[in-house]
Amino acid sequence: MDALETRELRYFVAVAEELHFGRAAERLGMAQPPLSRAIQRLEKRLGVRLLDRDRRGVSLTGAGQVLLREGRAALDATAAAARRTRRSGSTDRPGGPRERLVIAVKAAASHDLLQRLLDAYAAEPDAAEIEVLAGGFTEQEQMLRDGRADVALLIVPFNSLAGFDSEELLTEGRIAVLPARHLLAARKVLSMAEISDVPDLPIARWPRHGVYAPGPGPEVRDHTQLAQLIALGRTLAVVPDSARTWLWHEHAAVPLTDAPPVHTHIAWPPHSRSLALAGLIRTATRLIPDTALTHGGGASGGDHLGGGLPAGAGPVPVRR
Repeated sequence: MDALETRELRYFVAVAEELHFGRAAERLGMAQPPLSRAIQRLEKRLGVRLLDRDRRGVSLTGAGQVLLREGRAALDATAAAARRTRRSGSTDRPGGPRERLVIAVKAAASHDLLQRLLDAYAAEPDAAEIEVLAGGFTEQEQMLRDGRADVALLIVPFNSLAGFDSEELLTEGRIAVLPARHLLAARKVLSMAEISDVPDLPIARWPRHGVYAPGPGPEVRDHTQLAQLIALGRTLAVVPDSARTWLWHEHAAVPLTDAPPVHTHIAWPPHSRSLALAGLIRTATRLIPDTALTHGGGASGGDHLGGGLPAGAGPVPVRR
């Protein structure tokens, strides 16, 4: 029998992420012996070894790495099915609320684009209610995968578009945000080399998929923390040009001449059949001519992707 139960996947993913049976058992709220037995039964049923266990600890085999990747996706899919079904069902009741869409966004990023999108969509005759779910630096992708959101503004390269349909809405340059009193704040432009090794001002680090890259800069979790550390002269940050909207008067923004551009996409699950979501995507594509110019540098933005709209959306205009 090839089918796996969600309970088995939850057990395995916890062990694979913790690489420690005791911590995994605590995370799952269960005792360690039954967890160990459950993993052993899973290995026996699949006919492969998922974990290597020795005195140094626990590590994943090649098969275990595959199951971790596939198991995460499967658990996200089941959670998404439950959450989206629950949201959809609330509109089936007589006199119930109108359809609601949840859009995940990065807090304080792409603010002008988001405001234009919300205003334009609200003017549509059959517009659904929109709930804005603001998250941390890279949380939007996971929010979309596990169903907390129906649609998301994803910023590449910080988020992955794998498994989603998408349309590119905005291409922009990057800026260095520094303490206003720092010597480099007086510069008209800077290069990445000039800011990568400033002795008294290390670059801030934020997590990607829960992991911080190595480096001397402080680990930051949200924009408020980052803004305060910059104002105190403890760090600098490299952010999209649109992040100027959250800067304090203690900050200075200097364009970076050689930083790779960032691209904001609106993304959604490819299997969606929501007419409300189709309308939101259609509204977003109409904004492309207004948002395609690169912020700060004046260069034209790249072509947007031709991802398929949800059923009922109609043809998608594609710029060349």
